[in-house]
Amino acid sequence: MPFGLQRDASDRLDRIEATLQRMFTDDRHAFDLAMSALVGGAPARNVGAELRATDHRVNEAEREIRRELVVHASVHGGIDTPAVLVYMSIVKDVERVGDYAKNLFDLANDGADLSTTPQAGHYLELRDTVSAMIVDVADAFRDRNPERSRDLLSNGDALMDQFDDAVSALVREEPAGVQAVAQALTYRYLKRIVAHLLNVLSAVVMPVDRLDYFDEDPEDRS
Repeated sequence: MPFGLQRDASDRLDRIEATLQRMFTDDRHAFDLAMSALVGGAPARNVGAELRATDHRVNEAEREIRRELVVHASVHGGIDTPAVLVYMSIVKDVERVGDYAKNLFDLANDGADLSTTPQAGHYLELRDTVSAMIVDVADAFRDRNPERSRDLLSNGDALMDQFDDAVSALVREEPAGVQAVAQALTYRYLKRIVAHLLNVLSAVVMPVDRLDYFDEDPEDRS
């Protein structure tokens, strides 16, 4: 394990890890709800309340983890500072996945319906791919599995390139296709979800001073 709280604080570590996993589970649920409205044809009014409740749980879990870390730091001083920094960083990335799920839902709530576009099948595939990635990242982080993390990082980079290419194609399209704005924003929000998931994995494969390394496009990383 590249990082972790002192073993005499194992109960606190277990609570933090369990709470992070709950956040991932809720993130996936929020994402699936949002995409059911945006791509799956579900009426936005039918999923909005549950999505907001799920996002509220994610936000409360983030605060819970931060409280645990503050207590730990006050008890143990600077001994575990790197671990505290790591957890503080990645918990924000996990929380942001839920925020972008809300952004996707907002598109549907504003009237976007990608299930009516010629690319509907493509968006359903992206929904399934990103939904599964949330689970895979949660598992790789839980297991501190560097090999699986590197595979997911590579897959995530390829996805982000695909999203960028799709937005560029929409920008160049004349005349603009039906729901082109909604499609471009969908790609951007999906890209941000993937980027935050990759940031979580950076804690498994990168030193503390290079956390969030994968939040940048590959050509901008240093």
